[in-house]
Amino acid sequence: MIYKIFRTPEWDALRADESTTGAPVDVSDGYIHFSTAAQAPETAAKHFAGEDGLWLIAVEEAALGSQLHWEASRGGEDFPHLYAPLRMDQVAWAQPLPLIDGVHRFPAGME
Repeated sequence: MIYKIFRTPEWDALRADESTTGAPVDVSDGYIHFSTAAQAPETAAKHFAGEDGLWLIAVEEAALGSQLHWEASRGGEDFPHLYAPLRMDQVAWAQPLPLIDGVHRFPAGME
């Protein structure tokens, strides 16, 4: 399972349109940024610090096929990047990512 953090308007747009090319940073970079379970909290802290109204989107890697590439990014660590639109039917689940005492609270049991 890999994860994408969306702001509420981005999540709403994916649900309405059934697909997305991602957040503005994704569109600019030419791929959709994802994180592993271990990487997601640091991604939230670095790119979404203090932001409320976020959604955590989970996607099975296999659902993305050959358009998913693992590439070195932050600190030389490999991150999953999707070189195709993300479709709503590829989303395994989504849930709010609450901001509690200034820290995003991720669900227990993320794999």
